[in-house]
Amino acid sequence: MALLSSSVVPLHRRRLTLWAWLAIALTAVNLRTAVTGFTPLLEIIGADLGFGVTLSGLLGTVPAVSFGIFGFLAPAVTRKFGLERTATVALGLTALSLLMRAFSPTPVLLVLSTVLALAGIGAANVVVVPLVKAWFTHRLALGTSLYLILMQAGQFIAPLLAVPVAEAATWRFSVGIWAGPAAVAGVVWLILAVRLPADHHAPAAVTATDAGPRISRSSTVWGLVILFAMISLSNYGIITWVPAVLTDAGGSAALGGSMVALYSAWGMLAALVVPHLATRMTNPFIVVVGCAIFLVAGYLGLLLSPLDGTLVWMCALGIGVSTFPLCMTLINRRTKSPQTASAVSGFVQGIGYGLACFGPIGLGLLREATGSWSISLLVLAATAIPGVIAGWFACRPRFVEDSAPRPTKRDADQQSRR
Repeated sequence: MALLSSSVVPLHRRRLTLWAWLAIALTAVNLRTAVTGFTPLLEIIGADLGFGVTLSGLLGTVPAVSFGIFGFLAPAVTRKFGLERTATVALGLTALSLLMRAFSPTPVLLVLSTVLALAGIGAANVVVVPLVKAWFTHRLALGTSLYLILMQAGQFIAPLLAVPVAEAATWRFSVGIWAGPAAVAGVVWLILAVRLPADHHAPAAVTATDAGPRISRSSTVWGLVILFAMISLSNYGIITWVPAVLTDAGGSAALGGSMVALYSAWGMLAALVVPHLATRMTNPFIVVVGCAIFLVAGYLGLLLSPLDGTLVWMCALGIGVSTFPLCMTLINRRTKSPQTASAVSGFVQGIGYGLACFGPIGLGLLREATGSWSISLLVLAATAIPGVIAGWFACRPRFVEDSAPRPTKRDADQQSRR
C-alpha cells in the first residue's frame, strides 16, 4: 500500500492492514456504549446517589460537550503523535474512566469520570474517520459502513442490556462492563502503533497547512457542521430523554431502554446503506430531505401518542438520524487527503457537538419549566429545518480544498513566518 511508509516491507503491509481492520472495528464498537449503556440507568443511579432531573440533563449533555472539545483538540494531537498512537491513548483513557465511573461514590465523581471517559471517545470519534480514509482509500464505502455498523451495534446492544444487567446485578456492574471492550481496543491499537515505523505520524505525507484555517471559509464545511449539529442534538436528545418521555406517559424503565435499543438498531441499517448511496450519488441531498420528514413524524408521534404507536415513532426517529452516517461519509468524500479529512472531522465534530450539547440539558429544563415534554418535542422537530438548509450546502459535489477561498497574501506571509 502506497499509504504506508516505504520502510515497511510488503510482507508486513498485509499484516498491518489486518490489524488496522481489527482496531477500527473494535474502536467502532466502543464509540457509543458509554453513552447508551448509561442513560437508561439515570433514574436508578439518581435514586442511589441522590440526584434528579437537572443533573441527569447535565450527564446527557456531557457526551456532546466532551466530543466537541476533544474533537477540536484531536487533529492537533494526531499531527504530533500520529493517528494510531492517538487512538491508543484515547481508548486507554476511556477504559480507565469507565471503571472509575462504575465505582463513583458521589455525583461529582460520576460526572468527572463521565467527562474523562467521553473525552477519550471524543478523540476516537475524530481519528477513526481519517483512519478509514488513510488505510482503506480504495474501499471507502466498505470501510465507512463497517465502522458505522459496528458503532450502531454497540449503541443498540448497550441500552438493551443496561436495565436487565442492573436488575440482575447492580447498576455499577452494568456501567462498568463496557470498560473491557474499550481496553481490548486500546491494546490492539498499541500493537499496531508499535509495529509502525517511528516516523509514521500520518498515513499520508501532507502537512497541517494543507487544511489550515481555510476550512473555516468553506460553505461545504459549514453545511456539514450545521447538519451534524442538528442530527447530534436529535440523537442525544432521544438517547437521554425518550426513556423519561415514555415513563412519564406511564411506561416502564425497561420499555425506555428497549426503545432506545430499537432506535439504535435502525442505525445499523443506515450504516450499511447510506455510505454506499453517498459514494454513488453525485448529490445525496434527497437523503437529507427524506430523513427530515421521518424525524418530524417521529417527534410528532411521541408528542400526540407516546405509548400507542411507540414502535412506529422510534423506527421513524431511527431512520431520521441516518444523516449521521451521511455526514461521516461526506467528510471523506469531500476531502482529498487524510490530513484534510482529519482537520475537517475535528472541525465538524468539534463545533457540531459543541452546539448539540445544549440539547439534552435545554430539553430537560424545558420539561421542568413547562411540566410536560410537549415543547421539548416540538423544538426537536423544528431542528429539521436548519438541517435541511445546511444539507443542501453539505451535499453539493465539491471538494473542501476547492470550495474554500484561496489563501490571501496575508495568509501566505503568516505561513512563511511560521
